[in-house]
Amino acid sequence: MIARSRRVKPENPPARARRGHRSGWGTDLLASSPVDVTGAAIAVGGAAILVGSIAGARHPTIHPAEMRVFRFVNGWPDWLYIPLWLPMQMGNLVVGTAVGLVIAWALGAVEVAFAVVLAMVLKLVVERIVRRELAGYLEVRQRPGTSEPGARLRGADVPQQGMSFPSGHVILVAAISTVLTGHLDAGVALIPFAVAALVAVGRVFVGAHNPLDVTAGMGAGLLVGGILTALLY
Repeated sequence: MIARSRRVKPENPPARARRGHRSGWGTDLLASSPVDVTGAAIAVGGAAILVGSIAGARHPTIHPAEMRVFRFVNGWPDWLYIPLWLPMQMGNLVVGTAVGLVIAWALGAVEVAFAVVLAMVLKLVVERIVRRELAGYLEVRQRPGTSEPGARLRGADVPQQGMSFPSGHVILVAAISTVLTGHLDAGVALIPFAVAALVAVGRVFVGAHNPLDVTAGMGAGLLVGGILTALLY
């Protein structure tokens, strides 16, 4: 009697291999690429958002269309401050970086922790570069408490005046969200980006930024996070 051989179930491939698998031609090319294609695509999209936001901000005054968007979001009911307050803390330099490092520790991924720290450092660098690019318009791009008549400022930490473009909170949370997403399961991978969107909306709602300030921050953050993801993972 011939013994029936046992079928050995192959081990699950690494997470990155599952994410990068594609059927058909080009699979070997993607697999051997020195950069992460998804990260590169996010970086390109972020660059496009950033360039568009800078172009839109080059006006001698806040554009009427931008003012209408600000008034719409800033005029939402006050009770929204409580649910928006917590995600907005993720844009704080210390809090956002610490949360990113805790998640990297939970994932057991040293490269993610390294990327989170780099994202924090590059946030400060990119913020300076963008402001230098818009140097001739920084007097226009003041906080809504100065640039938006009748702006409602919510929270004791919301400044009434000072440079507003781009939003540093949004740069940080978008960059860290991007470097984390590639290591999360599919079911929760979009949560960091949802948090970044809430931070962007929340900063307009509390009267800390004008709309183009937060779109520029989102673009810059996706650019930074996408580059780090493409090069480090």
